Order: sequence, then structure tokens, then C-alpha cells
Amino acid sequence: MTRHTSMIVPALLFTLACGFGKPLPATPPNVVVIFTDDQGWGDLSCQGSEEIPTPHIDRLAAEGMRFTDFYASQPVCSASRASLLTGCYANRVGIRGALVPSSRSGLDPDEHTIAEVVKPLGYATACYGKWHLGHLDPFVPTRQGFDEYYGIPYSNDMWPGHPESPKAWPRLPIYAGDVESGCGPIEYIDDLDGQDLITRELTERAVDFIDRNADGRFLLYVPHSMPHVPLGAGPAFRQSTMFGPYGDVIKEIDWSVGRIREALERHGILDETIFIFTSDNGPWLSYGDHAGTTGGLREGKGTTFEGGVRVPMIVRYPPLVPQGSVCSQPAMMIDVLPTIVELTGGEHPTRKIDGRSIVPQLSGSRTAPDPHEALFFWYRNDELQAMRMGRWKLHFPHSYRSLEGRPGGNNGRPTKYNYGMRIGLELFDMESDPNETTDVSGEHPEVLARMTTLADDARRRLGDTLNDMTGDEVRPPRKVPAPEKQE
Repeated sequence: MTRHTSMIVPALLFTLACGFGKPLPATPPNVVVIFTDDQGWGDLSCQGSEEIPTPHIDRLAAEGMRFTDFYASQPVCSASRASLLTGCYANRVGIRGALVPSSRSGLDPDEHTIAEVVKPLGYATACYGKWHLGHLDPFVPTRQGFDEYYGIPYSNDMWPGHPESPKAWPRLPIYAGDVESGCGPIEYIDDLDGQDLITRELTERAVDFIDRNADGRFLLYVPHSMPHVPLGAGPAFRQSTMFGPYGDVIKEIDWSVGRIREALERHGILDETIFIFTSDNGPWLSYGDHAGTTGGLREGKGTTFEGGVRVPMIVRYPPLVPQGSVCSQPAMMIDVLPTIVELTGGEHPTRKIDGRSIVPQLSGSRTAPDPHEALFFWYRNDELQAMRMGRWKLHFPHSYRSLEGRPGGNNGRPTKYNYGMRIGLELFDMESDPNETTDVSGEHPEVLARMTTLADDARRRLGDTLNDMTGDEVRPPRKVPAPEKQE
């Protein structure tokens, strides 16, 4: 018998999960989401990496479910985070690309986040890590359902010392605060020394949050700023792997997963917690030895090929998820919020979202249909570049960046991309050709026709600048005015 019998989900949630899967537990779980930055699909030993040991993450997979075909909605920071937190395609909520320190817009506080799903149920909520959805009030996490926040407001490369950073950008601030005191900068990272300590600091704060809230229900969101460049590993992890600084950083992230797991176990609530591990997009390949791997998938971050949008996804929750299970059905970041809604009995957003609950998949049902008939990949200025339908992946004509087979950079300095690469209307069979090498559009006209019809509907709803279409369901981001200039 669980210690939290006072928090009972609605009677509707006592029904069996779809098909032959496990039934839903009668008590809502704690929620832990660990979200890494630029970690490639191939950067886990449970997914084939022979160079980077990830025993703690592998253990989550062995005790839970590993998704082989899980996707970020866009292959870039802010957009991917918006989808995770709101259950929406990022362009539906007006977020595109990666917000920069000069941005005066962000995620509209009227959008419903995973934290706001569970707050009415009495959950404590915290976010420790990279926010990247607006650093000005009212875009900060404590205005979006999180009781506490500590971390960086945008990417850790957005500071003057980084070789690719515009010199006009300020020092990288650490933000902290809570609902009562507000949220703002408390200190600054001026050099790599600050980057080296950040994973440990976020982890210790996450453990402290668990210690303080173990007797109730909570949602803990840990969006690590690593392994985004510039890389920083703590002293205990430097030169600890055979894969250089990148491997060292992944090893520390794996340690972080283990520390958070230990805290849950120490309080006897590990099996009462749905533990999710995923990444915001694929690796930044131009950084070479400071970047991760795609496991053989085509291209990487900044493209809608599989290497850019297919990401690790592991879920541990023994009351529902079969041990050592694997799901190959396509799913996406937009599905996390509605899944949390179903598992907790929480508040469903009143605004339209795009995600679907993947509880049937998590339950191990062999008869559960794909959660979506099709998934769509917008990028850059709201270009609908690709889509996935079952076993099929269709690219629409667009330009993209590529190293064209050249090696990436070394020692933290990138190789330059060729941004003039083009792909036409090309169809790939993900079951036989996950690396997207052979166009089979001429062999499957009926598949092409169905996908084109679905894409036309998606363009009508959410737009497509490649076809000069503005979506009729797009909600603009909120903006704050620039400060008046002093005379």
C-alpha cells in the first residue's frame, strides 16, 4: 500500500490501459523529467555506444521502456522545450528556433505547462537547469507553474568567451527564485570554470528538492545545459572516458541520473515515480570531438533528418511499464504532457494541443495503435520540411546544412557547414532504411498521396512558409516592449 492514498485519481483512470497492457495504477505518480541538451541518439550504451558508458541510464532502460523512434518536434533548443512543456508543436505557440539574450518574447504564460497540469492536485514543482523560453518577466519558470527555479535562462554558448558567440551578448546569468520572491539573475558565468560545475549544482538541487518533498507528490524537471558546447565536466569526471571531453560530460550526466534515482530510492518512492529521460535534439555535428553521435542516422542538429530529430527516450515506472521493454512506434515530445495528464488525473489544457497520451504504449500493449497517424517537422521560419507516417518518412523540398562527409571540428571549434544543400520530394522507408539513403517515392504513389493530404491539412492549421501559408490555429508568443531610451 502506498503512503499517498489521500491523492486518488478520478474513477475514469481506473480502467485498463489499451489492449493487453497493464492497468493504470490507482494512485498518481511523482514525475521526474531529465532533459539533456544536444545529446545524440547514439550516445547511450543501451543504444549501441561502445565508447561512452551510461550504466545508470542503461539501468532505467532495463527496468523500464526504451523508445527507438521518439522525436523532438524541431531540431533546436527553444522550440523543442516549448513542445515538451506544452504538448504543442512549437509553431502553434509561436516559438521558433533558439531565443537569444536580446529576445523580448517568450512562451506565453497563458499556455498550460506540465507543471500547471499537476499544481491543482497539490504537487510541488521545480525546474533546475536550462529554461530557454524567455528570460524576462513574465516568461520565467515561476510564472509557468514551477514553485522553484535555478539555472540558466538560455544556452550556455551565449556568452562572449565562446568562439561562435556574438560579442554583444552579455555574461551568462544564473537565474534563481520562487513564486513569492520572483525570479532573476543572482550571479554570472564568465568562463569555463562555471560550466564545469553546473551539472553537479543542478543535481544537488534536484536531490534537495526530493528530500524536502518526498512525503507529498511532486514534479521535478531537470533540463541539463550539457552536453551543449562549450563542454564542462566536473573535476571528478575530467579525462574519465575514452571519448574525450564529450564522453566525460555524458558520464557526469549519467552520474546525475544515478544520484536522482538514489534519492528516490532512499525515500522509498522510486517505484511511485514516473522517471523520464530524453534529449531536446540531435548532436551539433560541426563540433566534431565536442559533439555526440547519431548512431548512424543521417545529419544532426539543425536538420529534420533523423539525426537531428530522433532522440533518446527512456521511461521507468514499474506499476505500468513492463521491465526491459522496447517501443518502436513513433511518438514525439508533444506527447509528454497529455501522458502526464492521464497518469496523474491532472488538469488538461483548455487551449488546443497536438500531443496524445502514450499510456497505451507505456503499458506494453501489443494492440495499441500509433498515437498519431502522422508527425510533422517544422524548422527555421516555420517551414514544414518533413513528416513521419508509420514506417514512412517524407521530406518536402527544402534547403539544409551539412558537413558533406567532412569531419567536424576539434577542441571546441567547429567546422563550417555548407548551408546550400537541397533535398527534393523524397520518401524513405524507416523500417528498412532508417538512415534515409534511398528515395522510394516512385514505388509508393498511394503512400505519397496520403501523406500529401495530411501535410496539406497540417499547413492549413499551423502554416508553412515554404508554401507561403499562414496557419489558422497559430497562437502568437507574448512580447514585452523594449525599455524606453533615456534622454
